[in-house]
Amino acid sequence: MSASRTPGHSRLTKAHKLSIAGVATLSAAAVAFSLVPADVAEAETISAAPVAWTQAVNGTQTQALYGHLSTQQVIANANAKAAAVAAKAKADADAKAKAEAAAKKAREQKAAASRSAARTPVFANNLDGWIKEALFIMKKEGIPGTYAGIHRNIMRESSGNPMAINNWDINAKNGIPSKGLLQVIYPTFKAYHVKGTKFDQYDPVANIVAACNYAADRYGSMDNVNSAY
Repeated sequence: MSASRTPGHSRLTKAHKLSIAGVATLSAAAVAFSLVPADVAEAETISAAPVAWTQAVNGTQTQALYGHLSTQQVIANANAKAAAVAAKAKADADAKAKAEAAAKKAREQKAAASRSAARTPVFANNLDGWIKEALFIMKKEGIPGTYAGIHRNIMRESSGNPMAINNWDINAKNGIPSKGLLQVIYPTFKAYHVKGTKFDQYDPVANIVAACNYAADRYGSMDNVNSAY
C-alpha cells in the first residue's frame, strides 16, 4: 500500500537539505563580517602581512622592509659601510706612520747635526789654522787641494797677510783689485764663494776656499797653480 501525501507539500531530498545548510552558513559568515568595525578589520589585515625580516650580515643584525630592499642590497650596503670604515682606519694609520717617520727623521737630523758639531775641530787663528779649516771645508764640498799647494800659493800672492790688496795691476785699474791671502778679485770670489763661509774677501778661510774652488774649476786643483792665476 503506498504512503499518502499531504496536498500542497513536497518531500525534501538529501541534496536539498545540504544546499540549504550551505546557504545558511554563508549567510551567517556574511552577517558576522558585517558586524566587525572597518578599522579593526583593516588593522588585522595589515598585521597579518609580513612586515620585516632580520638577518645577520657580517656580524650585524640587518633589518629591511619586504618589498623595499633585497637581501643582496642589504649585504652590499653592509659591505660598503665596512669598507669605508676599513679605508678610514687605513688612512689614519698611514697618516700616523707618516707623522712618526717625519718626527724620526727630524730627530736623526738633529742628532747628526749635534754629532757633526761635536766632531768639528777648533782651528787656530793663524795661517796654519786658516789653511787647515779651509781644507776641512773643502773636503766636505769635494774641492781638491793640499796643504802644501795652498801654502805655496799664499806665500807667493800675499806672504800670508789676509788684508793684502793689489792696487797697481790691471784688475786694480779696472776697479776690482785682488784681495786677501790668495788675491781674489770680487767677481771671482762672488762666483766661487762656498756657502757656509763668510761672504768677505778679506776673511782668510772664505778667501782660501773660494780661490781653491776657482782653481779646481780652471786648473783642476790649487796644487797645479804655480804663478799668477
